Amino acid sequence: MALDPDAVGAESGPRRVTWQSKDCIVYALGVGAGVDELAYTTDNTKGVEQQVLPTYPVVLGIDPGIFKRFGTFDWAKLVHAEQGVELLRPLPTQGAVLVTTRIVDMFDKGKAALVVTGSEAVDEDTGEPMFRTRSAFFIGGAGGWGGDRGPSATWQAPDRVPDHTVTYPTRPEQALLYRLSGDRNPLHSDPAFARRAGFERPILHGLCTFGFTGRALLHTLAGGEAGRLRGMDARFAAPVLPGDTLHIDIWTDGAGEALFRTRKDDGTVVLTNGRCRFDADGAR
Repeated sequence: MALDPDAVGAESGPRRVTWQSKDCIVYALGVGAGVDELAYTTDNTKGVEQQVLPTYPVVLGIDPGIFKRFGTFDWAKLVHAEQGVELLRPLPTQGAVLVTTRIVDMFDKGKAALVVTGSEAVDEDTGEPMFRTRSAFFIGGAGGWGGDRGPSATWQAPDRVPDHTVTYPTRPEQALLYRLSGDRNPLHSDPAFARRAGFERPILHGLCTFGFTGRALLHTLAGGEAGRLRGMDARFAAPVLPGDTLHIDIWTDGAGEALFRTRKDDGTVVLTNGRCRFDADGAR
């Protein structure tokens, strides 16, 4: 089995993706939003206009057909390594977009490989860009063709106490809620499958942790207004078990920018290399 380095630049799509108000609410509940975030968890609260969490595009914004362009690899050795999302305009509570996904880079890590993809979603009717997502996948046993190893990470947590720390508990059934947004991998629901994968029990989706973190950034930096959070990027560093408590450390880094990481009670960092962009003054 071998990846195809010449596939860099290959595209898949456009794929038509639709969503409804209910889908946005189910996603919000899946990433921990509740009774104090009714703009995201209800659609008929008097005096409250429904909004869509800015991280919701991560469940919409990749055409699965792109994986066929990677070459051949062992799916059991593929791990979601990084995720980013860029909001070009606030997402409506229902809509349809056309998503095109491209292989941006393919790096040779020796005994493994890192494949980076980028997607852009445009409004089906107007062609106006709505959002972009970026994903990176670490694939064990797929390296060794002599290619570029890729850039070294430059992110470093500031040498000071975080400007903000937000703490969110996850629920024991969190993964069962989150999987309703589309990721039905039994790793997150089937105890026997999780044990075969080397975990004591089903683990939380990395993108669920990403969503919890996005909520912390939204409310801390953007006043809870979806239109003010422009984007975020992070690297998945360690698994989370449903029921774990998450602590999101945030450092403001100039006007409209922040660095962040997410850790568990024992100090294990589960999301790192976090960067966020937001409208500090409320203007879009």
